[in-house]
Amino acid sequence: MSYRTGTFWQPDVTVATVVERDGRLLMVEERVAGRLVYNQPAGHLEPDESILQAAVRETLEETGWHIALTAFIGAYQWKAPETGRQYLRMAFAAEPLRQDAGRALDDGIVAAHWLQPAEIEALQAQHRSPLVARVIADYLSGFRHPLSMLQSL
Repeated sequence: MSYRTGTFWQPDVTVATVVERDGRLLMVEERVAGRLVYNQPAGHLEPDESILQAAVRETLEETGWHIALTAFIGAYQWKAPETGRQYLRMAFAAEPLRQDAGRALDDGIVAAHWLQPAEIEALQAQHRSPLVARVIADYLSGFRHPLSMLQSL
């Protein structure tokens, strides 16, 4: 409850994964509000789901890749200037296990791509949000925390 307005507020809780294979990162090309943008595999936490489960599920739904989470990169808070919506993103490092090539991807997803970090940086004007570049920079800088930091009771 906000003491100033008397209304209840909470941010959108989202998850994202940085999946690396042979020096390339798994990225999602998606259509949002008629615009093509790039993002990590990412999405919203669903009811009765742990944050870790959400990260694995969203990656599969958006890319067709089964993954194993290896580390927690960090938590990121961001306010979208165009809508005022606020997000709390939980970002994870993961390794690819296998691809389900025949799997239909989520609505709006155009394709999943394995891109070099320099290619992702060159697409910065098309990133879905500034969270994309920040999470990748932190990952490439070695930010890794144990998954045990996140508990679901």
